[in-house]
Amino acid sequence: MIYDISQPVFGCAVYPGDPSPEKTMLSRLEDGEVCNLSAFSMCAHNGTHVDAPLHFLKGGKGIGSVALTKFVGPAYVGTMEGDVDAKAAKALLETAAKACPGAERRILIKGNATITLEAAEVFAEAGIDLVGNKSQTVGPEDAPMAVHLALLSAEVVLLEGVRLSAVPDGAYLLNCAPLNLGETDGAPCRAILMDL
Repeated sequence: MIYDISQPVFGCAVYPGDPSPEKTMLSRLEDGEVCNLSAFSMCAHNGTHVDAPLHFLKGGKGIGSVALTKFVGPAYVGTMEGDVDAKAAKALLETAAKACPGAERRILIKGNATITLEAAEVFAEAGIDLVGNKSQTVGPEDAPMAVHLALLSAEVVLLEGVRLSAVPDGAYLLNCAPLNLGETDGAPCRAILMDL
């Protein structure tokens, strides 16, 4: 089974204040053109996307310098609600490791959960590759900086805006490779989970 955990770009969730994606038709078959041709503009952090260290760290790695191994590999989906504290983060890592060796390297949090600074520090100290969540930002929406700094300083990739409601808790193979936008602060991705 393959689960598409990405949002459609047009009509996706947008962090407050960011521009929404826009599509423009450059040519249309119905107008007698040789083909349909679209152009689009969007923020690198619209919809389902990944954050690179450069997003919050001066001199941090851009998305083009982040190893692809961070985005592809075993992952664990676990349901959480409310604030994810240090104890919950440790339990999630332990459950993931038992479910499948390596799944603790990529953690996807299902549910309406907010990663606290204490949980971010647990993930950073564990040296995981990636943490993902439903929200358009990791950490509290009104104060995301501390959580971002804790994770991105440890080169933990952030996968934001995933849709996991149809995915049962458990271990999967994740592929959320971003568009290669070079040394930008983040990039959209088509995130999918596959049964192991």
